[in-house]
Amino acid sequence: MTLTTQATPTAAGARAASVCDREDDTVAFVRQVFVRLGEKWTMPVLDRLASGPVRFTGLMGVLSGISHRVLTATLRTLEQDGLVSRTSYPESPPRVEYALTPLGDSFLTRALQMVEWAQDHRAEIEANRAAGLG
Repeated sequence: MTLTTQATPTAAGARAASVCDREDDTVAFVRQVFVRLGEKWTMPVLDRLASGPVRFTGLMGVLSGISHRVLTATLRTLEQDGLVSRTSYPESPPRVEYALTPLGDSFLTRALQMVEWAQDHRAEIEANRAAGLG
């Protein structure tokens, strides 16, 4: 006697199918956004801007190890995507501040949920890694 079982998708599996099984250009766009948001300095910059507007030099001071060039590129990318705003003040010397936009705040809220998930499941993930699972 052979038993045949039909896989029942989990709630997440059903949702993933509805989100990921779209046109190729949509999936490619989502991957591109994830790559940008997963870059080394994106989350530290967004995290710092969550406290309020900061000048470029202020970001340089709190983001240990980031170069001027990399911070400039990161801020430009985040501004281009609408996650960060840049405000230039006509003063002497010129003053420029960067701030989180509502879109950036929306992303950061969701990203922090993923951070909390990773923290909540750290022991389980480390145990699986040590056991050689996956």
